[in-house]
Amino acid sequence: MWRSLRLDLKAQKAYWQEVSPEEVAWGGRYRTGSLLLEREAYRFDPLAPENPLVFAVGPLAGTGFSNANRTSVGTRSPLTLGIKEANGGGTFGYALGQMRLAHLVLEGESPSWVVLRLTREGEVFFDPAEGLLGLGNFEAAKRLFAAYGRKIAFALLGPVGEYGGLLSGIAFSDTDGRPSRLAARGGVGAVMGRKRVKAIVVEVPGRVEVWDKPKVTEAIRRYAGLLREDPLVMQFYNAIGTMGMADFQNAFGGLPVRNFREGRLAPPEAFRMGGQYIAPLNRARGGKHTHACMPGCVIQCSNVIVDEKGEEVVSPLEYETIGLLGTNCGLSDPDALARLNRMANDLGVDTIETGATLALLMEKGQAAWGDYAFMEAKLRDLYTPSEESRLLAQGTARVGEALGLKRVPVIKRQAISAYDPRVVEATGITMMLTAQGADHTAGNAPRLETRAMGVAEVLEASYQAQVNAAANDALGLCVFGGSVTNKQVAFIVESVNAALGTALTPEFWRTLGEEVLRLEHRFNHLAGFTHEDDRLPAFFYEEPLPPKGYTARFRPEDLAPLYARLHQGS
Repeated sequence: MWRSLRLDLKAQKAYWQEVSPEEVAWGGRYRTGSLLLEREAYRFDPLAPENPLVFAVGPLAGTGFSNANRTSVGTRSPLTLGIKEANGGGTFGYALGQMRLAHLVLEGESPSWVVLRLTREGEVFFDPAEGLLGLGNFEAAKRLFAAYGRKIAFALLGPVGEYGGLLSGIAFSDTDGRPSRLAARGGVGAVMGRKRVKAIVVEVPGRVEVWDKPKVTEAIRRYAGLLREDPLVMQFYNAIGTMGMADFQNAFGGLPVRNFREGRLAPPEAFRMGGQYIAPLNRARGGKHTHACMPGCVIQCSNVIVDEKGEEVVSPLEYETIGLLGTNCGLSDPDALARLNRMANDLGVDTIETGATLALLMEKGQAAWGDYAFMEAKLRDLYTPSEESRLLAQGTARVGEALGLKRVPVIKRQAISAYDPRVVEATGITMMLTAQGADHTAGNAPRLETRAMGVAEVLEASYQAQVNAAANDALGLCVFGGSVTNKQVAFIVESVNAALGTALTPEFWRTLGEEVLRLEHRFNHLAGFTHEDDRLPAFFYEEPLPPKGYTARFRPEDLAPLYARLHQGS
């Protein structure tokens, strides 16, 4: 039996409710968004106690179904002021799935800082968190394991989230216990901090109940086989990881370099910030370049980066971190970036937003591009809530405004991801259109060469990517399995039916994805957003991007056919 859990933080009371199998199927990103809309979160200040914070999983969570254990975190974003869903891998969603906990809602504000603890038997405790306050995530994680044992999973708030920094995400434990898988974007950590929740700890039952165990077991086996047979999964994600995208974008000319001034850091043969250089170097040093962040995943696109002595520096180093905290700040040394990445994980901050914000300080002339010592010092400052660090922690849009800068790469106040919209146009359209802010995960088409395509064709490519991404997010699936899942819709839906005992048809996939997009669009409309909020910053239209010399082509008025679809049923 699946259930939901509502926690009244002010009264420190827990309320369980049974959830139907059909409702569980509409999980993850759909569930977070629908609950926010139902509770009219658009009416509340994002940092008011009334703004709920929702954790939701998909219907296959808790099983060994590869890459199906992601956790969606939803709230009204204090960064964008619109709807937000940020999701992450790790073991937290796996634990919730084994608890048969479809979604968890945090309401109100705790009188004091707490660790929320869920036992295998379904008991809920509001434990004092004083001994964890002010600690970085790595030390806090050690203390959680010491207090509660190793058979737990957790969602953890870093020090920046404690003082309301909008750079802050929520860190989930990975398969080795690291607090390194972040639901990073949109300031979701600031909302958790406002509620005075330092961590959520879940005891992992170690077993899972499904409707038809033989069918689910066979589905797990078949899905793993399909992934292992897929060239993109095994030759790119498994072999190199997401950092391979840095090599592609550097050659393609869509890599953010020095606050989006250029699309290529170096000639491809001299480029050292991608997987082609980092992967063999890391393996030679004894690092892991095939690593699963969540139980059962056969894609294993994560990594464990080590230094020249073979000692662990960070896990994982991902493409978006390379693009924003790395090349966008002018860095060209992957070892330096790995050290900054570890600090960011310890702080619990979004490396996209953090990198874009630091680049503005360099844009202002406070440091030279690629000044590692400057970047390290600024990250170190974030551990304590001084006046300067509080400003930096407010993110790219607000820092850009405070500095009086015109070249501020944001949409809906959120930093643009590591795909320059002048070159990676379908993803650029996604980042313009999505209610989530400038978020590539809402529908990415990073390899699509669009300049020879018609406008309608490019719009359609973005829309289809958005529908598929939304369906994956709602089912708790990592999008890196998309080259299989997006083509095996009937099989995925049948797997859900076997797990839940439902009778969903293959049309469920598209219906689910489109409903997610429409309810998010509706939420932002009610929050006061208009289509004008979808426009790219002016410099993307005015400045040709080397080496291709492109300027942005798409404006909100060009997106009318997609707006028409999003308004259906509103």
